[in-house]
Amino acid sequence: MFETSSESPAPVRVVSEAIKEYIDRLGPIWIEGEISELNERSGGMAFMRLRDTSADMSISVMCYKTVLASVQPLPANARVVIHAKPSWFTKNGSLTMSAKEIRQVGVGELLARLEALKEKLASEGLFNSDRKIALPRLPRTVGLICGRNTDAEKDVVENARRRWPSVQFEIREVAVQGAAAVVEVSAALSELEANPEVDVIIITRGGGSFEDLLPFSDESLVRLAASCTTPIVSAIGHEKDSPLLDLVADYRASTPTDAAKRVVPDIAQEISDIEKIRDRMYRRLVSTIDYELNQIAQLRNRPVMKDPSVMVTTRRDEIKGWRDRSIRSFASLLEIEKKELKGVRDHLRSLSPQSTMDRGYAVVQLEDGSIVRDASKAKAGTRLRIRVAKGETSATVNE
Repeated sequence: MFETSSESPAPVRVVSEAIKEYIDRLGPIWIEGEISELNERSGGMAFMRLRDTSADMSISVMCYKTVLASVQPLPANARVVIHAKPSWFTKNGSLTMSAKEIRQVGVGELLARLEALKEKLASEGLFNSDRKIALPRLPRTVGLICGRNTDAEKDVVENARRRWPSVQFEIREVAVQGAAAVVEVSAALSELEANPEVDVIIITRGGGSFEDLLPFSDESLVRLAASCTTPIVSAIGHEKDSPLLDLVADYRASTPTDAAKRVVPDIAQEISDIEKIRDRMYRRLVSTIDYELNQIAQLRNRPVMKDPSVMVTTRRDEIKGWRDRSIRSFASLLEIEKKELKGVRDHLRSLSPQSTMDRGYAVVQLEDGSIVRDASKAKAGTRLRIRVAKGETSATVNE
């Protein structure tokens, strides 16, 4: 590349020719996008605008009409794959892709790509039920991402306010199909996710063809939805439609009306439930009061409540009965012991020496108290003590 300075600048033609020389060295490349503009001019040339399917970017493409004829007729916003080489026009300084071959991307190929992306995201766990966030019972503000002035927006707002009149909405109207859809929906989703007042986000649009709903299966949008901490309700298309956003959302609504019914409760049903709960509480309270009053009445009807002295008289009679039984029992026991003692006493008396002396016998003792059992030991002059049944006397041995 040549050197330049403020004193020695390069002419425009030199710069443009240098860019052309550099770009001409680039080889051809396969590019995929949507045809947003198509202009067939005289002279056998056709010019088109090829835009990205997920971002607001586009490039200019030119080709011979014979190349374009191979894929005619093309539907609006047709998705194509082109084999082109970049070309730089030095006269006006524009870059254009020169297409040598154009192929239309069929539904079958799109379905195959979508299925591969679905398996990839599922293997990463983005569709797992344990990642789902429960929807709030009564959100402060509902974020709504929808098309501009669409029936889907009206269905959500009207049905939600019919169920809960005071519900607040943060509405973001965006493109819901085409190349700008992914960019605008992603930007609105990021904005609502950052709003602390928004408790739940609804992403909705009406039905459409398979190609119309493709933006809601875009990988970048699906990953953004999976990273959100605010619960997301997906209401895309109808029951049979199922873009990948439905799988990653925390709740999949079959229709926009179903989404409105899911995010806010029915005020009439809530009032009815409150009245039922209030009636049950009232019946329970009345039943409890009646039960307690009945218990009090039963207590008041007891004899002790009518005559409190019954508590004393009853215990007094019981104590008297116990005392009388104790006295009788003690007297009976004492009588038995007396009889037993008398028997023992009589038995002892029968064995006592006194009983023998009562029959006329006497006990002869020496003065030292020893009993005389052998008369030869009592010599003449020995003093004796003689005990009889009643008293004692003394005597002296003569011989």
